Amino acid sequence: MPWKETDVLEERTRFVLDHDSEQYTMAELCRIYGIARKTGYEWVKRYEAEGLGGLPDRRYGAGHHPNQTDAATEEQIVQLKYAHPSWGAKKLRGHLGTKNKGVLWPAVSTFGEILRRKGLSTPQRKRRRVPLYSQPFQKVDGANQLWCADFKGWFLTGLGERVDPLTMTDAHSRYLLRCQDVEKTDTEHVQAIFAAAFREYGLPQTIRTDNGAPFASRAIAGISRLSIYWMKLGIQPERIRPGHPEQNGRHERMHRTLKAETATPPAACRKGQQKAFDRFRQQYNQERPHEALQQQTPASCYQSSPRTYPDRVRQPQYDSNMKAKRVYPDGTFFWKGTQVFISKTLGGESIGLQPLDDRYWKVHFATFPLARFDSHKLILQPMPAGEE
Repeated sequence: MPWKETDVLEERTRFVLDHDSEQYTMAELCRIYGIARKTGYEWVKRYEAEGLGGLPDRRYGAGHHPNQTDAATEEQIVQLKYAHPSWGAKKLRGHLGTKNKGVLWPAVSTFGEILRRKGLSTPQRKRRRVPLYSQPFQKVDGANQLWCADFKGWFLTGLGERVDPLTMTDAHSRYLLRCQDVEKTDTEHVQAIFAAAFREYGLPQTIRTDNGAPFASRAIAGISRLSIYWMKLGIQPERIRPGHPEQNGRHERMHRTLKAETATPPAACRKGQQKAFDRFRQQYNQERPHEALQQQTPASCYQSSPRTYPDRVRQPQYDSNMKAKRVYPDGTFFWKGTQVFISKTLGGESIGLQPLDDRYWKVHFATFPLARFDSHKLILQPMPAGEE
């Protein structure tokens, strides 16, 4: 039961003094003051131990807590957050832990509480998660097994200039290989950027893209002039299913961070925007820890490919068990004196036909199968499942 609504400290003082007079039993006093005997015994105990100074309310938790984060540590966390507004508590702690390994940093939850207290974080709206599509893509467990490439999506600078950023990442280490504004999104300009990346980092095994130009086309097997260039280098083109950006989810997640840190708002001009991309790339690779990498940076997990870019891109050679055929500029090749159309995209290239039986042939470009050729009907068909 509560104390009577007079001055609480005065009531407690009168209670202990009345008890000290020995004129009343504890039960009688508690009935007079309207409190439980447990409460009465508690205040008598405090009075006997501390005198009247033990009767005021005690503020539990006041003063310095042994686990309280010191002001200097909080200041480091806040300043790093100001430098990297898009980083959350895990990123901030991972970066500080890597940079200052001898310091015992607070838990991630404490980082989050400090950011909330300082007004530097906002709760994220929960989103429905779509299960990731993993087939037919193989598991990536090493650098340069798979590069991901895409255009971020164009936007305008402050002066109204169009910016088309082409990005490339290594899927295993998340290393951002390129983030470059492209003058034109055609094969010539895009291929030049890939060539520069190949010279710097070597050749990947596979490059994953969407189905847009110049990565793909409506030609047989979706090939494009750019993907033909890749195949000549022994690189497998891999395309996500139309309308399924989650199949390139790691790259898409990087794009969200890129937009937040470099294009919201955009720079005044294209030159300034490229400088923003360069700064972001340096921070993303060298400073920003990644949760999937156990809070290591992409740069600490990436190494260049041992497959170096050749001095000259050579035409494909075919084994003796294949029939080599030249594709003419109109997209046809000759089969026993008859022209068969395959694709204008392959104009000027050579293909290899591998016999499957007395009727069907597997059509290759370099080492990559493209289609199945029906030599009786003189038509090309998509490769049946399991024969790629």
